[in-house]
Amino acid sequence: MKPHSIEVLAHEDLAEADLGELRRLFDTEYLDDLGEWNPEQPYGYAAHDVHVIARISNRVVGHVGWARREIAVGKEPVAIAGVGGVLISEEVRGQRRGVDLMGQIAQSMRDHGGIAFGYLGCREQVVPFYASCEWTRIVARERSIGCDGEPTVDEPGQPLLILPISVPLELWPEGDIDLRGRPW
Repeated sequence: MKPHSIEVLAHEDLAEADLGELRRLFDTEYLDDLGEWNPEQPYGYAAHDVHVIARISNRVVGHVGWARREIAVGKEPVAIAGVGGVLISEEVRGQRRGVDLMGQIAQSMRDHGGIAFGYLGCREQVVPFYASCEWTRIVARERSIGCDGEPTVDEPGQPLLILPISVPLELWPEGDIDLRGRPW
């Protein structure tokens, strides 16, 4: 097996070479459908404050990003790390790189401090993967700013998942979710 590593980098610490490698990874997967990747607003979603990057040698083969934000759940403010940009290169899929990245991202949220839960939305097909990484599906109406910049409301039922970071799962509040910005 080729030497591999996982690195946690603040967004502002990404070197030009890192940005080039991330662009290559994302454009390989999404260029035809979504256009070029933009690190400041990837495909219209919120940018990441922290990037967890898997490499083989110096080549990026996986990525997960997150950003801290205070959202509203019902009437309660909740400090979350919004997760997005989860992508594993086709050449290393099935080798547990995604599981390794999800474990490292959870640790980076704990290390950062001030985060109650990880939070993500996804496609139905990948819910089992996140569940295998200890994320829990929740059901709620979600308000956000869409990728087009307009307010949007998603009715309960779309895949939303949370991960307890510094607060037990049972303390996730009931009610509608307002992301107070774009999703990740």
